[in-house]
Amino acid sequence: MSTSAAFRLLERADLTSRNSFGIRATARRLVEVTDADALPDALAALGDTPPLVLGGGSNLLFVDDAADVLVIADTRRDVLSDDGEQVVVRAAAGADWHGFVLWTLAQDLGGLENLALIPGTVGAAPIQNIGAYGVEVGDRVVAVDAFDRHTGAFVRLDAAACRFGYRDSVFKQQPDRWIVTAVEFALHRFAEPTLDYAGLRDVLAARGITAPRPLDVAEAVIDIRRSKLPDPAVIGNAGSFFKNPIVPAAQAADLGAAHAGIPVFAVDAGLRKLSAAWLIDRCGWKGHRDGDAGVSPGHALVLVNHGHAQGRELLGLARRIAASVQMRFGVALEPEPRIVGATW
Repeated sequence: MSTSAAFRLLERADLTSRNSFGIRATARRLVEVTDADALPDALAALGDTPPLVLGGGSNLLFVDDAADVLVIADTRRDVLSDDGEQVVVRAAAGADWHGFVLWTLAQDLGGLENLALIPGTVGAAPIQNIGAYGVEVGDRVVAVDAFDRHTGAFVRLDAAACRFGYRDSVFKQQPDRWIVTAVEFALHRFAEPTLDYAGLRDVLAARGITAPRPLDVAEAVIDIRRSKLPDPAVIGNAGSFFKNPIVPAAQAADLGAAHAGIPVFAVDAGLRKLSAAWLIDRCGWKGHRDGDAGVSPGHALVLVNHGHAQGRELLGLARRIAASVQMRFGVALEPEPRIVGATW
């Protein structure tokens, strides 16, 4: 191990506890950076090979060991401006996402409450454009600070430059170029909550809450997530493994005519979003298990590691699931997690 004031370099680093699937994997070298200003020196210590940037490891599937891994360990968070209504806050990439959401709620700030209990780090949030219960993080981003490996310079990208899409961004499209170092968010003290997601209003109504505060919404979201999704601390998983597919409106109409009850959501005039969980469930995969690689009995979108599954076993299961959905419905599924050591 070698260290400097702002980063340390580990040889043959164990990654088992650094991925929420709990897959056994090793990094040839892992560099942990506590101050983004040290990134150029840390990258120089690794050489020319672009490292895998690892946050909380909640959106990764290791099929093979990693060569070089970079971890941003800076967890600082600050209020940048406050006009009494809109508040701009900044969090470093290494901050725990759920902890950051709770920090904003403790200050009576609304905007991120629907994204409570999503695992991972602040730095990973814009990469995946995380979303849940009717909100995407890109809706709240003011700017992302990043290191551009192509130019060797620190840059600031506003929300438009981030090119946010459904579970997508410029950072995901060019993973070997960008290293997210911090994110700024525009939050509000008096904004109307987003309660359009099915079940959210019902949970609040059952609690007698008719004018929910951001904290009330977050607590409802946390309870719903815990009732549906397994805890990675108990059984290894990466949350939803597949994206909800987006298809042409005409194809969605044909599927609706052929399959009663299929959930269809409007995206725009020509596109519709389908429920990947519904498609997978109708193919009979919920609760399926091949050795220690399986599908959660509580949610068809969630692949789980029952203890000693290998990454290639989970990938093989995911591919079989996608093939069955393609065969029955003519719809292609895409994985949400980044697959390390293999291609989809």
